[in-house]
Amino acid sequence: MTMALTNAFVLLFSCVLAISFCVWGKPATFLDDFQITWSDSHIRQIDGGKAIQLVLDQNSGCGFASKRKYLFGRVSMKIKLIPGDSAGTVTAFYMNSDTDTVRDELDFEFLGNRSGQPYTVQTNIYAHGKGDREQRVNLWFDPSAGFHTYTIMWNHHHIVFYVDDVPIRVYKNNEARNIPFPKFQPMGIYSTLWEADDWATRGGLEKIDWSKAPFLASYKDFDIEGCPVPGPASCASNTGNWWEGTTYQALNAMEARRYRWVRINHMIYDYCTDKSRYPVSPPECIAGI
Repeated sequence: MTMALTNAFVLLFSCVLAISFCVWGKPATFLDDFQITWSDSHIRQIDGGKAIQLVLDQNSGCGFASKRKYLFGRVSMKIKLIPGDSAGTVTAFYMNSDTDTVRDELDFEFLGNRSGQPYTVQTNIYAHGKGDREQRVNLWFDPSAGFHTYTIMWNHHHIVFYVDDVPIRVYKNNEARNIPFPKFQPMGIYSTLWEADDWATRGGLEKIDWSKAPFLASYKDFDIEGCPVPGPASCASNTGNWWEGTTYQALNAMEARRYRWVRINHMIYDYCTDKSRYPVSPPECIAGI
């Protein structure tokens, strides 16, 4: 038996012994964990499926989704956003329970820009069907010049959105104060690229320039670590899962400093402070987001 096979059997045996379900991270190809859900002619597989490009033109946008749903864990992708004039486009990476009026959803939405303007990322959270929790941050680098890692961490304590290693959004579990928190519904992982020039860039003032099409967003290094559903029923409640560990129950000191830096220097919109929409602050804002 070769060393590679021996190591594989050892890893498999360790997974079987573990109380939680072992999930392989960073699959060899895109199609290992994902499937095309919208316009397969507009999704290009590169390097044997280790990377992909999403294409938007006047005919169609496109999208893909995970083959399974997950309940808690960490999901990340490396994405290189649309270069140049991307006004009116939206590239989204999100999790969704796909349960209509009671859905849970965790959103990254990258809002296209006119050349030379900063790229804006909008995050939103739906819990038990209630959303409208938008925050917007101007990225402090050019996300179209290279790949950056975008991560959603979801455990029983909080949800954290990361750009590379920088937390840009934290939503704490405040169920003790009767504030809904997603924890019962597994969510699939999705990404889409589409035209939304009625709202995406400067509130819809900047329209898409189709002469710049096709618009391309590139992806690689898909990493899913979590409890798959269907799967072992005990996985989601297992406190031994690494993402439930003490290290991941709150931001560490360095992450807290980075989070504060983002909120002070790069946040351009927070629903918690929008008195025109919420004359009375939403309860999670008072409890601490």
